[in-house]
Amino acid sequence: MKILITGNQGYIGPVLTEYLKKNVEKSFIIGLDTGYFSNSSNSTLVSPDKFVDIQINKDVRNLVSTDFTDIDSVVYLAAISNDPMGKEFELATNEINCQSAIKCANLAKLAGVKNFVFASSCSVYGAAGDGELRTEVSSLNPVTAYAQSKINAEIGLKPLSDPSFNITCLRFSTACGYSPRIRLDLVLNDFIASAIIKKEINILSDGTPWRPLINVKDMSRAIHWGIIRNSNIGGNFITVNVGSEAWNFQIKDLAEMVAKIIPGVNVRINKDALPDKRSYKVSFEEFHQLAPQFTPIETLESTIREIETGVISFLETNKIILDKNTIRLLQLRSLIENGYLDEKLCWK
Repeated sequence: MKILITGNQGYIGPVLTEYLKKNVEKSFIIGLDTGYFSNSSNSTLVSPDKFVDIQINKDVRNLVSTDFTDIDSVVYLAAISNDPMGKEFELATNEINCQSAIKCANLAKLAGVKNFVFASSCSVYGAAGDGELRTEVSSLNPVTAYAQSKINAEIGLKPLSDPSFNITCLRFSTACGYSPRIRLDLVLNDFIASAIIKKEINILSDGTPWRPLINVKDMSRAIHWGIIRNSNIGGNFITVNVGSEAWNFQIKDLAEMVAKIIPGVNVRINKDALPDKRSYKVSFEEFHQLAPQFTPIETLESTIREIETGVISFLETNKIILDKNTIRLLQLRSLIENGYLDEKLCWK
């Protein structure tokens, strides 16, 4: 199976490519990435791209039909991938997360690709702090450009599906876990890094917002399902929440769990902070029914410990860890300040 993965040189890509190589028989992986974060590696022993057979250096905004020749499945990971980046680069967020995803699917369909997997997000539920579990038919209430771009992409992708072209939109929970290109601007990863470096976790909100989380290994399992899914399971087009209800956490409880596993850590909550509108609990019942063999299997404790081990190992060779190497917005700003990117995040 020939699999094209856009955005493979980000946080998820190295974990996904290793998983697919080990679990999809005769898989041939083609990575396509513009390279914003290709040098953001925290692995000194093994290349994060070890499991990629061919690497194409290209912005997804410049895709052409020949990029999809003889491809069986496409995984669209490419994205401006969190709320702060989406706010600062709103135009590029729409172009990359939405417009280019739809263009990519169009080209893939014309080239005869069978399955298209789009990495969407549970952040589309946005301001949903009433405590009710959000399902795939719940109303959407995005509060960020990032979340809106995912909604618009889902809407634009749906009409492209047909019996010969399956589209699977995976609304992922907030990612966490170790990766050779780890991000420390994600809530659990950030808490663990702060616990190790500062022996303190500072929660900027009042700690009450809800978030569902998912380990990147379990994200890879769901993507595996997407690239082999037949239309008799869910139809030609499906949008499904991916995660586990046991992994719906309030931010303050998540911090306390980290402090329980990593000793000597003080948790500080800003009780005077204004309520964070981004709060949502999510139901994953549909995914568990459709893909019982691909549901999450990682535990929160093992996830915290693997991140802890990875961060400590990284600190052995890097005096500074909370920098552009691990915080994506800082890297984009650095590339602009040094004249490599323009304000639309296009290479000069």
